[in-house]
Amino acid sequence: MLKIYNTLTRKKELFQPLVAGKVGLYVCGMTVYDYCHIGHARVMVVFDTVARYFRYLNYELTYVRNITDIDDKIIKRAFENGEEYGRLTERFIDAMHEDERALSVLPPDIEPRATQSINDIITMIKTLVAKELAYVGTNGDVFYAVNNFKDYGQLSGKNLDDLQAGERVDVDLAKRNPMDFVLWKMAKTNEPAWDSPWGSGRPGWHIECSAMSTCCLGNHFDIHGGGMDLQFPHHENEIAQSEGATGEKFVNLWMHNGFVRVDDEKMSKSLGNFFTVREVLKQYQPEIIRFFILSSHYRSPLNYSDEQLNDAGTALTRLYTALRGVNIVADEIVDETYKTRFEQAMNDDFNTPVGLAVLFDLARDLNKAKSNDPEKISILATSLRQLAGLLGILQNDPDAFMKGSGDNESDDGKIEQQIQERLNAKIAKEWLLADKIRNELKEQGVILEDSPDGTTSWRRD
Repeated sequence: MLKIYNTLTRKKELFQPLVAGKVGLYVCGMTVYDYCHIGHARVMVVFDTVARYFRYLNYELTYVRNITDIDDKIIKRAFENGEEYGRLTERFIDAMHEDERALSVLPPDIEPRATQSINDIITMIKTLVAKELAYVGTNGDVFYAVNNFKDYGQLSGKNLDDLQAGERVDVDLAKRNPMDFVLWKMAKTNEPAWDSPWGSGRPGWHIECSAMSTCCLGNHFDIHGGGMDLQFPHHENEIAQSEGATGEKFVNLWMHNGFVRVDDEKMSKSLGNFFTVREVLKQYQPEIIRFFILSSHYRSPLNYSDEQLNDAGTALTRLYTALRGVNIVADEIVDETYKTRFEQAMNDDFNTPVGLAVLFDLARDLNKAKSNDPEKISILATSLRQLAGLLGILQNDPDAFMKGSGDNESDDGKIEQQIQERLNAKIAKEWLLADKIRNELKEQGVILEDSPDGTTSWRRD
């Protein structure tokens, strides 16, 4: 019985799809003018995990995550680079796909782009104008008239009168109301533009998602997700546009993941604590980053720090250590007790921290079984691997993971050579040399695991 917290109703609700056995999920994707940062990584990993679990529950899922490839920031960055905007966006779309593959994020089923949806966007704006929910401002831009949509503020809980009262005096005089927002922007010199009934221009950001989501999933669908920062005004405006145009309820359930903070401060470029996925991947294995993201509930704040990433690496190593040297049997039956506990955690609003706790209990029992119950080893190891796979972790070879921080295979070869030299020194009873090599390896972050027969394995710290 899957329960999900609905931002719209501010409570957990039993998930009931519009069509039995099917789920339509739309998530606001990236605006592609720069490399993905840790906040983007959280959106990717959270909703990838949600998608994986829906499929595990045998739902026929249609997962849509859009790309915003026309926007003020994109145009500004392209101008600064002296680069054609299409080349800029293609470059960063490719980089985004590389980042998601590194983090074991499976691609969405549909990935619409704003520039490929212009006709649908214009059609929706025309409908809004015809219904007097939109108008042409004095500057030629088309605006949404928020006063004409009676339920404005339902998602964020904001009151329109309060919002209007809080607006600054120096408002945009092209609008009738300071809270009205742009649907279509008139073209400026040397900016990309498309023909429309209101003249040459380009879409506003909010209307892009309304058009893309309804075209891919229908006027009314199950779940809309994204970062908490999008709740207002972006998602609030999506509701106004979509329900205003179609006359139908837009989305049944809204999911928002929490903010990412850095050392307990809000992540921002101005504070100098802004990290791209690529920067973090230079220090940590991708699976450690994914584990770190899943170690907090998706609705909670996620505090990024070296200490937290190091702890994630240590915890993940514990799980891989339990799998080390154990044969995984693909068709082995998963332990029902652990399966039930894991499902209970995930059915409670995708509670991945509790799900991870179940995996650690499983790993503990697996380690015990290695010494006193060999018959249980296979089923416990298979259970650990399969349940972890629903979170997108523990799918690598344990030894490869533990040795996986080197730059290339030649690094591993040098380490193996040093280990052999240490073994030769011990055979020759050159104890000082053997200790010296061990210390050199330790300084490189290489931990040796010895037995009476010699070094059995090694891993990076």
